[in-house]
Amino acid sequence: MPGTFNIQRVLVAPLDWGLGHATRCIPIIDALKKQGFKVFIAAEGAQRVLLEKEFPELTMLPLKGYRVRYSRKKSWLPFKLLAQLPGLLQTIAREHRWLEHVVETHAIDLVIADNRYGLYSNRIPCVFMTHQLQIKAPYNWLESLIQKINYHYIERFKVCWVPDDASENNVSGSLSHPRQLPRIPVHYIGLLTRFEPVETEHRYDRCILLSGPEPQRSLLEQQVLPGLTALGGETLLVRGKPGNDEKLAPINGVRIENHLSTTALQAAILQSDVIICRSGYTTIMELMVLQKKSILIPTPGQTEQEYLAGLLKKKQYAYSEKQTGFRLPNALRASAAFPYQWPVLHRFCEKDLPELLKTVL
Repeated sequence: MPGTFNIQRVLVAPLDWGLGHATRCIPIIDALKKQGFKVFIAAEGAQRVLLEKEFPELTMLPLKGYRVRYSRKKSWLPFKLLAQLPGLLQTIAREHRWLEHVVETHAIDLVIADNRYGLYSNRIPCVFMTHQLQIKAPYNWLESLIQKINYHYIERFKVCWVPDDASENNVSGSLSHPRQLPRIPVHYIGLLTRFEPVETEHRYDRCILLSGPEPQRSLLEQQVLPGLTALGGETLLVRGKPGNDEKLAPINGVRIENHLSTTALQAAILQSDVIICRSGYTTIMELMVLQKKSILIPTPGQTEQEYLAGLLKKKQYAYSEKQTGFRLPNALRASAAFPYQWPVLHRFCEKDLPELLKTVL
């Protein structure tokens, strides 16, 4: 296939906003690798650690992330993000210069950038991958302004790949299906997930997946830990800290892991009755494919997660509650009575890759 498309060396670069952007790149990287392409990965920090564990044989290129910092209080988050905007624009400009150098030194033929706005080039085709064509904001005028800025950068790329189903049964709503699309070609590529829905034995009554940027990851952890002992049954807690050796004190009836490999995490989710997690988009895609009952807790102030949690609860794809005042026993009782349903959705697989690559040529 590489000879067919005159593309042999592909650079894949995920955003460093939690681990979801890195994990949803795994099926793309895996498909490229299996079909004979030489793949380079650009990442740092926890994203690099995760992808190195999945693909130890691939070349890793160090690329500074956006390093977005969160506030402890929801009300301060918009101001915290706004204050970081000048630095983010500098990072975008810097990663664009970095890419021009890497294209030359590593003879890159194609770039797949997951929400990395600076990784475009006039010398080779570059794909922008995102589920956020419309970025949610507290005010309509602000949302409109952000969309214009968003499209200003997206339209520097050759094409846009959207990881969602094109039908009305989609899981991202207006985030990926806005009224107005960018002026470059937009292709809905199906759900991106590492996992396969297979039959497995039951092992856990609940699985808690912690993830996302600090300090909110730790704040949620501190909120759920005290009540675990009283739940009874078996609980799995995955802390979302790859490459970290820190140990929590043992809790009776609770298995605690800092991180699990793709294979181990798939097994753990399938072996669990209900999944308690953030409403990050990658996690949602994985749960939809596996058709697992879930309790979603959006990161406070992150408008995208709040929107997705509300949307999926309305569609009855998932149950959700806010982090403020969250009590796990109460949420579990509500989840047990919730009328879950799962749509039939297209999922990206290796055989889709040739048609996708045609979109960039």
